[in-house]
Amino acid sequence: MSVLNYCESQRRIDDAIESSLIPAGDGYIHRINAGQVIRLVDLEGNQAVDTLFYNADDFSERYSAQATIMAQSSVYLTTGTKLMSSEGNVLLTIIADTCGRHDTLGGACSRESNTMRYAHDKLFMHACRDTFLLQLQKWGVTNAKRDITCNINFFMNVPLTPEGGLRFEDGVSAAGRYVELKAEMDVVILISNCPQLNNPCNAYNPTAAKIYIWNP
Repeated sequence: MSVLNYCESQRRIDDAIESSLIPAGDGYIHRINAGQVIRLVDLEGNQAVDTLFYNADDFSERYSAQATIMAQSSVYLTTGTKLMSSEGNVLLTIIADTCGRHDTLGGACSRESNTMRYAHDKLFMHACRDTFLLQLQKWGVTNAKRDITCNINFFMNVPLTPEGGLRFEDGVSAAGRYVELKAEMDVVILISNCPQLNNPCNAYNPTAAKIYIWNP
């Protein structure tokens, strides 16, 4: 499947104020201040980076897949997409994208969904929902389950069929491709670098991702 909206960034890695490696299956949580820019890098290709965003000062305001889809009249995210909050505010804007197509319909894997989709013996496999919960609890969020909503799956390919269904297919990303976002307000980014082994979202081979942060 061809790239939808390929747009490179002019930012230099050497100018980033912070970088973090996120191994496959691990999580990441961090505050991003308004005006700062973040870059998520698919280091080896076809990895799925499950991501949520929150208002840094009020976790009851968080990324809304429904509002984002409605605002842009598209189910896919790419350069120019404004990520909308549950309160109708713009959290971040995608300002560069060398993958060109990101999913916000497929959701995050959980032990329960792994059991229903694949087999009962998958119940004990690690899943993104577990990672989200662990990272939120480390951040001091006491009602973590309540704060996990429909997420973005950066680099993941979930085509919408003409009948209105969804399919998990091989990714459209490749090694070194990235997506870059500018924070329009103070936000907290929450990542689960997906450990999924049961569908082709990451070519059955979960790999590391990397994040960079730049000041305005």
